[in-house]
Amino acid sequence: MSFDYDLLVLGSGPAGQRAAVQAAKLGKRVGIVERARMVGGVCLHTGTVPSKTFREAVLSLTHVPALARGIPVERPRPTMEDLLHRVNGVIERELDVVARQLSRNAIDVISGTARFTDPHTIAINGGHLDRHASAERILIACGSVPAPPPVDADHETILTSDDIVRLPRLPRSLAVIGGGVIGVEYASMFAELGVEVTLIDRHERVLEFCDHEIVDELMHQMRQKRVTFRLGEAVHRIRGIDRPRGAAIDLESGKHIEVDAALFAIGRIGATRQLGLDKAGLAADDRGRLKVNERFETEVAHISAAGDIIGFPALASTSSEQGRLAVCHMFGVEAKPTAAGFPYGIYAIPEISMVGATEEELTAQKVPYEIGVARYEEIARGQILGDSSGFFKMIFHRETRRLLGVHCIGTQATELIHIGQAVLALGGGLDYFLETVFNYPTLAECYKVAAYSAANHLRSSIACAVT
Repeated sequence: MSFDYDLLVLGSGPAGQRAAVQAAKLGKRVGIVERARMVGGVCLHTGTVPSKTFREAVLSLTHVPALARGIPVERPRPTMEDLLHRVNGVIERELDVVARQLSRNAIDVISGTARFTDPHTIAINGGHLDRHASAERILIACGSVPAPPPVDADHETILTSDDIVRLPRLPRSLAVIGGGVIGVEYASMFAELGVEVTLIDRHERVLEFCDHEIVDELMHQMRQKRVTFRLGEAVHRIRGIDRPRGAAIDLESGKHIEVDAALFAIGRIGATRQLGLDKAGLAADDRGRLKVNERFETEVAHISAAGDIIGFPALASTSSEQGRLAVCHMFGVEAKPTAAGFPYGIYAIPEISMVGATEEELTAQKVPYEIGVARYEEIARGQILGDSSGFFKMIFHRETRRLLGVHCIGTQATELIHIGQAVLALGGGLDYFLETVFNYPTLAECYKVAAYSAANHLRSSIACAVT
């Protein structure tokens, strides 16, 4: 049977981009179907790039670095127009980078909404011209959308994370429903802008998968910015109010909150609703996700999936690698699986990053460990940057001295973590950090200080055991 393409990719986010380019490098005929007006997917238009740029705009326009260094500066309240001007500029430049990459690799970009008509054929509607395209292999990489709030979002008072890049003005008060990554990131950003923020979550802790000590420090700093945490609380009812325009929230505990706007950050679901998966012999779960094997193949062998659509970890970095690996498996190219120790970056203010195991996980697994810590206030670079609250932790196996995990909160935490990631992947441990010289002054010195801390703890415990 003759097909229009060797590979048709549904979605142009990180997974779709990387998959398409990889297939083109292998000499395959490749097409991408994108339902949005421009390529880049959620990552570029409403997710990763806009939210991280928004964070940097907040820091820049509120003069946080200067204030941290004790430099007196005027602190005007920026407008949403000020903040989004920078966001839109970055989006435009990144859009140009992605579009040129796809063009350079002779990848056809087809605008429209994709829908299966049979396992090898896609109907494409809503672009310049309705059409059909067939492919020998298909990769579903159409990303995710915010889980819908219990009431309809009006995009000004009742919001999802997609609405932040379209807000006409800063609210004076904001309720954030959801204590996951997106909720915590935006709660901290708006608090930095002077918005009165209340964060509501039915769980007793935010960011439950993170190291508890790191999260406690984050919450402490957010409380200093007047964030109110309502944890172990669930929303019973929410409704719009007119005088003044805003939202009234009743919690199941009986508490009542009135705010200018409510941001629902209650997770994301796969964007599979319009795909017509049944025509391809597929079905998504109740969160719109597809099940795949270790080769990223669905139940239909020639159809693969990658990125947010397959669930955890749903990071731009891992999605990109999944797209590449899926294509390598499709066309018989040998490729090693993704290393287990991938890093997390949470771009709150301050930022958090981690790689490897947490103390809580190791305790549950009965793994003997020792920790070493460093605080930015004792690192010259931390003083130079004006960050005296940063905190860094390494975890080592007590017997083998191998590195088990690295956790950090503070300036450049998401950059700093990669040293630990490399050592973890290569099976290194405490001795490496004790013997290695780091540039001075740098935040990388945290590794040396934390290593000495862990070594001292280990020597103390050995001495106690002997006596």
